[in-house]
Amino acid sequence: MTERRDFIKKSLIGSAALAIGGTGFSAKSYASILGANDRLTVAVIGISGRGTDHISRFCGIKDSHNVRLKTLCDVDEKFWEAGTKTVQDKTGIKPIMEWDMRKIFDDKEIDAVSMATPNHWHALGAIWAAQAGKHVYVEKPCCHNVWEGRKMIEAARKYNIRMQVGFQNRSIPNVMEAMKFLHDGGIGDVFMARGTCIKPRDSFGIAKDSEPPASLHYDRWLGPAAYRPYNEKRSHYNWHWFWDTGNGDTGNQGPHQFDIARWGLNKNEHPVSIYSTGGFYGVDPKECAQETPNTQTSLFKYEDGKMLEFETRGRYSNGESGLDIRVGNIFYGTEGYLELNNSTWRAFRQRETKPFAGSEETSSQAADPTFRAAAGGSEHYVNFVDAIRGGKDSLLHCDINEGFYSTTLPLLANISYRVKRELHFMGGDMNNEKFINDPQADMLLTRVYRPPYVVPNEV
Repeated sequence: MTERRDFIKKSLIGSAALAIGGTGFSAKSYASILGANDRLTVAVIGISGRGTDHISRFCGIKDSHNVRLKTLCDVDEKFWEAGTKTVQDKTGIKPIMEWDMRKIFDDKEIDAVSMATPNHWHALGAIWAAQAGKHVYVEKPCCHNVWEGRKMIEAARKYNIRMQVGFQNRSIPNVMEAMKFLHDGGIGDVFMARGTCIKPRDSFGIAKDSEPPASLHYDRWLGPAAYRPYNEKRSHYNWHWFWDTGNGDTGNQGPHQFDIARWGLNKNEHPVSIYSTGGFYGVDPKECAQETPNTQTSLFKYEDGKMLEFETRGRYSNGESGLDIRVGNIFYGTEGYLELNNSTWRAFRQRETKPFAGSEETSSQAADPTFRAAAGGSEHYVNFVDAIRGGKDSLLHCDINEGFYSTTLPLLANISYRVKRELHFMGGDMNNEKFINDPQADMLLTRVYRPPYVVPNEV
């Protein structure tokens, strides 16, 4: 097995050093000129589901990085009590509760926001935050459609704020090690990457439209999405399975493995061809309201011919490879292949059946608090804090530009699935992120926004 490379240790030590170092950089907003010893005041927007992890992580790094979680925001007040209790239990301080995120943006004391809303709110919420001078940690996928993701990049650059995307694998040492191994030619030239999302999901049923619960500010929950009557089967968590608000499991769990696949291929560009097919299997569609597929196969090809495959299986299935990968990646190179399952990886040379390289956690690493924190997932949030204090986008492990290129992959796959054909993409900058001679597919690169929740052309 290979020894853990020095670059990982240096990366983690560098992050820790940034947290206590000085600044000295220019910035356009109060939030951008924090000194290392200044308190960083944070708000979490969207506090159920993934939001519970955001709350715990920011509370957990408070002592070492001088972070204060001041405010929690959710449009459904039924989650307020649990969120308040979590913050009080972890910090001893009662947070302020809000349902209107605009009050967060108006609060001059708040330096950064953490967005764990449904997907259809990611872009507009992040852009509003940037316009208010707030740094942004935004969950994956960073956007609900391709066009608005480009606007997020423009907003982050225009207002000089740090915008981190929640691809936490970018901060896990074993994954970082595997990627460096690939980039250093460990299995030769990597010509194909495969990602898997094998998560059996049962039917969530159907329900009649009804009045929204008194605790839910429903118009605000809908936000940019088209108006439709409230339905409990389209709301909390189930919003993932409807095109207006979610992106299916290909765009839910999938983005993490899409990100690793693109990272391993070392591709900082869009693919030129996309084909995705599938359907809704194993569940009677008359007994489940889901719109998105539960089984989907997607294939991408880059300009140089390298390929990315992705498999989404929402019913019963075997795992893949010797690691029984269900949510993970496999890379194929000219000299061998590499399997990555969570943070465990191993590489095989040509036809050999025993790995010649892979991850290994030694007893000294297990005793290292920095390594333990990284393995626990907190350091992606720590990295966000460090980059704010350092004042440079380059310090982020997953800057919005990086997160955008990974997010577009499942979004493009879904467009191919919906129009039922192979698509050819121009890629590049904001002026030609569109399909070749395909106005029907181009329409799905954006959406019709419901006023006043409109992502502007000029951010």
